[in-house]
Amino acid sequence: MRNTIATPEGTRDLLFQSARALRSAENAIRGALEDQGYCEIVTPTIEFYDMFNQANPAHDQESMLKVIDRSGRICVVRPDNTTPVARVAATRLDDAALPVRLYYSQKVFRSVSGDHGHKGEFLQIGAELIGADGTEADLDILSAAFAALASTGADSFRIELGHAELYKALVAELGVGEIEAEEIRRLIENKSFAALVDALAPYGDVPAARVLRAIPQLFGGREVLDEVEKLTGNVRVLGAVAYLRRLYDALSAAGYGESILIDLGLVHEMGYYTGVMFRGYVGGAGAAILSGGRYNGLCAKFGRDLPAAGFGIDVESVAEAATAAGSERKIDPDRVRIALTKGRLEKKTVALLRAAGYNTEEIENPSRKLIFTIPDTRIEVVLAKAADVITYVEHGVCDMGVVGKDTIMEKGGSFYEMVDLGFGKCRFAVATKKGKDVYGGYKTPVIATKYPAVTKAFFQRKNMDVETIKIEGSVELAPLLELADAIVDIVETGSTLRENGLEVIEDVAPITARVIVNLASAKLKKTAIQKVISDLEAGLE
Repeated sequence: MRNTIATPEGTRDLLFQSARALRSAENAIRGALEDQGYCEIVTPTIEFYDMFNQANPAHDQESMLKVIDRSGRICVVRPDNTTPVARVAATRLDDAALPVRLYYSQKVFRSVSGDHGHKGEFLQIGAELIGADGTEADLDILSAAFAALASTGADSFRIELGHAELYKALVAELGVGEIEAEEIRRLIENKSFAALVDALAPYGDVPAARVLRAIPQLFGGREVLDEVEKLTGNVRVLGAVAYLRRLYDALSAAGYGESILIDLGLVHEMGYYTGVMFRGYVGGAGAAILSGGRYNGLCAKFGRDLPAAGFGIDVESVAEAATAAGSERKIDPDRVRIALTKGRLEKKTVALLRAAGYNTEEIENPSRKLIFTIPDTRIEVVLAKAADVITYVEHGVCDMGVVGKDTIMEKGGSFYEMVDLGFGKCRFAVATKKGKDVYGGYKTPVIATKYPAVTKAFFQRKNMDVETIKIEGSVELAPLLELADAIVDIVETGSTLRENGLEVIEDVAPITARVIVNLASAKLKKTAIQKVISDLEAGLE
């Protein structure tokens, strides 16, 4: 019998203190935006799917909750707030004096996977400045963002700046196709340094490739703008850097200097943003709680070409950060908590720490403890299963972790993949009985695996339709018992396969241990985290 009492995936009840904290944060942000001259707008909860598709054809359809109206048209429950506001600005505000300052306080709804702990329904407050462009306009919308975060009393908040033109100019100079450009963008966004170097290897040491390799690491203060200027003569890049410098200086003059960061690796939603981009972080929240930028092309898709910029704030995350019990969830910029995958990766990582001069005696002595403090440091070590390492890092209860690429590929998540440690080498591979042709004939191949996400993605890239069966134990049994035609599994030496009459017919991906870092911690604890990473790399040497 289905449980009709529980709430759907990604939704939850808020009671008492949680509800009070949410309304307190909401009212504070509302007041701050109204003080900045922004007026409230309310849009329908359900809109036509075609409206969102018209605004952004690349929008992830799977994340939308769909409804069919009485006439048979597809509608969606509001997946974002900016698109409806742009629709209103382009179609309803012909007589309004520009610029128009609008704000909203509305829920957004998205389809999410329940095992990541992501919210499928949450309250978002945002502001949109319609009909103004340039430094003064961007200063206006960013001032509203700073005022909104400051009004909540959020601990140690920071807003980082980037510019969409940087990446667009560099990939144009490099001359890559759309597929390659998207792969490079994804690697930069995830700060997957090692994989990015591999992806750019075919382009050699041309200036554009050199800058693209560098920009994921160019985040921090104003000095990163000086660094990128030394790497390129690209006029479009230099123009974007000069603009960021002017904006940074204007924000500093307005009193926000201590709360500003620069991240030249901000490359999300490149088809949407046209100029400055920004994200906000607060102590106690594991991911960005504010996201925004300039999107000059959006209103034109509804018939009126108006420059625009705006941002949205996840109010529930701000409220949770403000009410987190104790100091554990507040920002201590010098404390770093590392999650290690139990077993071989744990031992290898601890050996690196020891080689780098850390006292790892307590970690190495057998005990039932799961959290250790390294003597004479502000470093804590947590021992966990591989999939849990990703969960702890993604949610920000651990700042960084060491986990195998196999777990990253299967589980996914939002974090930076910053270092390939090189040990724990093995590979994903397709294997079957010797002499069996898995790819021939008209039958849909049946593939057994512990890694269904990796398997489906691999065969999708080959444009092959396969049936996947999840196996928890010895995957090699499946083809021997005629349950499956082949398997996708981790292969180190291949001896187990050979002993059971199986052979590798194709490699899927190499696997090594990786250092992953929480999105917020990478920005708010940059110095401390980079020291740990440097020490691990020194241990490798």
